Amino acid sequence: MTPPRAATAVLSRFAGETPLGRKRRARKMARELAETHPDAHCELDFTNPLELAVATILSAQTTDVRVNQVTPELFRRYRSAADYASADREQMEALLRPTGFFRAKTNSLIRLGQALLEHHDGQIPGKLDQLVKLPGIGRKTANVILGNAFGVPGITVDTHFRRLTNRFGWVDEQDEVKIEFLVADLIEKRDWTMLSHRVIFHGRRVCHSRTPACGACTLKAMCPSFGTGPTEAAPAAKLLKGPRARELAVAAGVDPALVPAAAVLAPEEP
Repeated sequence: MTPPRAATAVLSRFAGETPLGRKRRARKMARELAETHPDAHCELDFTNPLELAVATILSAQTTDVRVNQVTPELFRRYRSAADYASADREQMEALLRPTGFFRAKTNSLIRLGQALLEHHDGQIPGKLDQLVKLPGIGRKTANVILGNAFGVPGITVDTHFRRLTNRFGWVDEQDEVKIEFLVADLIEKRDWTMLSHRVIFHGRRVCHSRTPACGACTLKAMCPSFGTGPTEAAPAAKLLKGPRARELAVAAGVDPALVPAAAVLAPEEP
């Protein structure tokens, strides 16, 4: 079995890596991510499984920040599956408009409420095979719900997770379901949910889609894609984003003074 390609660099940096070697490297990187992003968490606001299901459906094609701006009023008006099932379409559309695709999302939420009443006594089920049959809920959404509302380990493959696992050389794959199963074979099950959050945080703060901050990354010694972005400390530090940008620099052995104030205040990559 040949090792996967995260980028062309994998051929030179980790040429000949065995499957066992890849698994060991992946787990070491996962441990480093845990230290790098101790604040990683689900960024959608919710208090119960139904709220998380609704918020996750709304998060499609928009940011978690935008969803969190809309859901307080939504959750105040709609507290149960029955509330969603009987919702006035125009009123709900008006609430959801800021999230984009508000008509389709309204339709999904109304149908979700109806399906929950019909098949699950109005409750969000805690099993993957039941969740994916519900309107608006695919495998990715189901894993978010299971991991964060029910404590059932799940891997959430969003755009950040897909990009980074390929860059890390963990997979050579774009299909979300295939990536989920490949990474599940590398990482211990108990770590799946938090790994998803940590990889996403790393993608938003450090390993950006266009120009990753390679020289200010705690994974640089283990990443086959090191060099995709600037490797020198000064230019790399300027690419870090978010409120912990200077702490991330320190963790990577970079002088935090190289991180400009604008980087700390800059919004993280969506």
